[in-house]
Amino acid sequence: MTRAASAKKAASAKKAASTRQTASAKETASVKGTASAKKAASAKKAASKTSAAQKASKKASKGAAVKKAPAAKKVAVAPKKATARLKGTAPAKAVVHPPGDESPTALVRRARRINRELAEVFPYAHPELDFENPFQLVVATVLSAQTTDLRVNQTTPALFATYPTPEDLAAANPEEVEEILRPCGFFRAKTKSVIGLSKALVEDFGGEVPGRLEDLVKLPGVGRKTAFVVLGNAFGRPGITVDTHFQRLVRRWRWTGETDPDKIEAAIGALFPKSDWTDLSHHVIWHGRRICHARKPACGACPIAPLCPAYGEGETDPEKAKKLLKYEKGGFPGQRLKPPQAYLDAGGTPAPPLGAG
Repeated sequence: MTRAASAKKAASAKKAASTRQTASAKETASVKGTASAKKAASAKKAASKTSAAQKASKKASKGAAVKKAPAAKKVAVAPKKATARLKGTAPAKAVVHPPGDESPTALVRRARRINRELAEVFPYAHPELDFENPFQLVVATVLSAQTTDLRVNQTTPALFATYPTPEDLAAANPEEVEEILRPCGFFRAKTKSVIGLSKALVEDFGGEVPGRLEDLVKLPGVGRKTAFVVLGNAFGRPGITVDTHFQRLVRRWRWTGETDPDKIEAAIGALFPKSDWTDLSHHVIWHGRRICHARKPACGACPIAPLCPAYGEGETDPEKAKKLLKYEKGGFPGQRLKPPQAYLDAGGTPAPPLGAG
């Protein structure tokens, strides 16, 4: 072989080796690139899963918080005291949510039984203001605000003797009326009210007291309470008189937890037939004045102690309780009240209160 051929062959071999080396390098780079890409894709996928898991966890946490919200609200809605109520609730038109654990049906039965018991204790319960006609009753009721019926009854004879009709009182000298009404307290405001309502009666109703609620409440000084006193006792039209005694007792007996007089009226009206409303008012008010006092109720001498969920708030000892009863002229006026002992058992104590034992 010639030297030229040998050199050519060596060059060809060197070129082939170089070509194989380049191909190997490319193959290696390709493999590395593919592995790197796969690794990057895997990392990206893992990161995506982690992000999705975090989002799902956050969403689940948020959902759990939303689901727990009603439970927290439910705890707030369930008050420990029967008088608690949510703000903004509509006036009660039916027995829907009585306070405590008592069912609506049980509440109606207990409330009506209490009224029947009080009807036996106070069969002649009536408005304790002296009056002879609707005009005298509406004036006396307006004057009874912030004072006692006894004080009003001591004042009105002189007033009605001097001004017997709405026309007379409408034309009266305010200073003279103030002197007559001074013992009632707030005599200037009350003078303005009775003269104002007298003028309204003369100008708008021909000098007669109207027999409709919507007309009565238009008179100066006359609200729903006064209007129902007049309607129930002068016109025989049923109405619930929500005075301070009535409000206090119906909450103490857990007939309602409302505090607004209009809502109390609606709630109690749903417990009784309309025909009972006027007498019910008298029974409750008389009981509040004579036995179930605001600060020291005479629980030990109370005829409805077994039905009262508040039994024990006052004096339970029979002898001490009897001293808390408010008698007038040797007894409760205008009704046949049995002596307190008649409502006690053989052992000298009332029957166990509602829910006891």
